[in-house]
Amino acid sequence: MFRVGLGQDKHQLVAGRRFLLGGVELPADKGELAHSDGDVLCHAVTDALLGAAGIGDVGELFPPSDMAFKNADSRVLLQIAFDKVKSAGWRLVNLDCVVVCEKPRVLPYRERIRSSLAAVLGIESSCILVKGKTSEGLGHMGRGLAVEVIAVCLLESVRITRSRWKKRLVMHRGQ
Repeated sequence: MFRVGLGQDKHQLVAGRRFLLGGVELPADKGELAHSDGDVLCHAVTDALLGAAGIGDVGELFPPSDMAFKNADSRVLLQIAFDKVKSAGWRLVNLDCVVVCEKPRVLPYRERIRSSLAAVLGIESSCILVKGKTSEGLGHMGRGLAVEVIAVCLLESVRITRSRWKKRLVMHRGQ
């Protein structure tokens, strides 16, 4: 069985904060304003994974009202959420993400971001793609006031159903 998950997150950009994507700090004049470290990519990926597994969302698991998550490392939160996804019997097949912001450009940092996410999720970086897009000067993202990420993931059940187990057994015995 397969399931698709969709995650989306958006943060205001302000001076005095780091700009983080997937655990990688990019050089920028502004960074994400948030209760945690503001890593909008990790937040969107977390929501995609939790949604595909049917076990909640990032705000439910790590509520911004809880001071335990103040300035928390979003890669750690992603790892905790992904451990729940794996415990529920799911394996990540692939992850596709779109980062929408005018600056900084994502492409020069894409491989570092992919590697960082792959390390957290325990998959090959070739199973992850992160694309940077601009808003052509339109809206909050286009004016450099915000950053948005949309993430889509595909999960596969790692539980073998009884009928699949029987088919494998028959194939193995050569019948």
